[in-house]
Amino acid sequence: MTSATTPSPAPLHPAQALFGASDLPSALPACDHYAGVEARMRKSLALQAELGERYGGAVFDATLDAEDGAPVGGELEHALLMAELVASSENRYGRVGARVHPVGHRCFDEEVHALLSRCGERLAYLMVPKPEHLDDVRQACDRIDAIAASLGLQRRVPVHVLVETHGALRDVWAIAAHPRIESVSFGLMDFVSAHRGAIPASGMTAGGQFSHPLVLRAKLEIAAACHAAAKTPSHCVVTEFNDLDALRAAASKAARELGYTRMWSIHPNQIRTIVEAFAPDEAEVEAAAEILLAAQAAAWGPIRHKTRGTDTLHDRASYRYYWHVLARAHRTGRTLPDAALTAFFT
Repeated sequence: MTSATTPSPAPLHPAQALFGASDLPSALPACDHYAGVEARMRKSLALQAELGERYGGAVFDATLDAEDGAPVGGELEHALLMAELVASSENRYGRVGARVHPVGHRCFDEEVHALLSRCGERLAYLMVPKPEHLDDVRQACDRIDAIAASLGLQRRVPVHVLVETHGALRDVWAIAAHPRIESVSFGLMDFVSAHRGAIPASGMTAGGQFSHPLVLRAKLEIAAACHAAAKTPSHCVVTEFNDLDALRAAASKAARELGYTRMWSIHPNQIRTIVEAFAPDEAEVEAAAEILLAAQAAAWGPIRHKTRGTDTLHDRASYRYYWHVLARAHRTGRTLPDAALTAFFT
């Protein structure tokens, strides 16, 4: 008589073994590229498709911009154009969002309605700029959801918010914790301008924005609030779009020192540099893959791993760190070891 054997359970994925349901932020691309003029919006979608074919998926989000892109009096027509592009085959990967006007603007509801009614199933997110405080964010989310409900749209389109006022910075911890918010961005230019000349113009430059105490405080507060709420902090622009060395330094500092996992681009020249700066290096990727594969084989119990020639102990606390490294490598198009790619991303 042959006894039946019980099949071994399938290995747990890191997302199942290491995190609770609310502990993982959305896996957003590292770069958020803004374009508001029709030719540039189409160019950004073409570049997204080109890089996507090379790396196997969207390595940057494209945000079509109504706030700075729509001519005065032509807001609805511009929103309809944006909706057409989001719904089109040019949106290859479903990673195209839209920035609308502030919630207090006369066109807010009209723009949201135009977008949700025509491309609500494909719109990656809505970016809401210039909230003055938490109540503005609540009102924006409620009105977005009410419009979606009136259209019979079942999907809840994620909401991103741009912190660029004193009141929004004061409320940023509550804003980041709002259940409808997926990502919080820092609006450098308006934030500096809101200080009425008290912060010099150098505070808006690639280097000065990292040295002025008030600007640095705002960046750190936003990043800390986002990580506490498992949301994505998105770093502000570098306006010197042809100075790629300055951009690379700023992006690296934002990613390595200030805790940002995403950054704005305002020119196509900036996209590849930002993605590269936010990607982990080859040694980090290799170590993360080795540690996580060994941990999975040990059913996520403690393991010993040789790191730079030294034996080190690892458990679930460090596994969580290395999973973020590996996931970021995947989002930024880094080449992963075949075993890790098969185990964790197929």
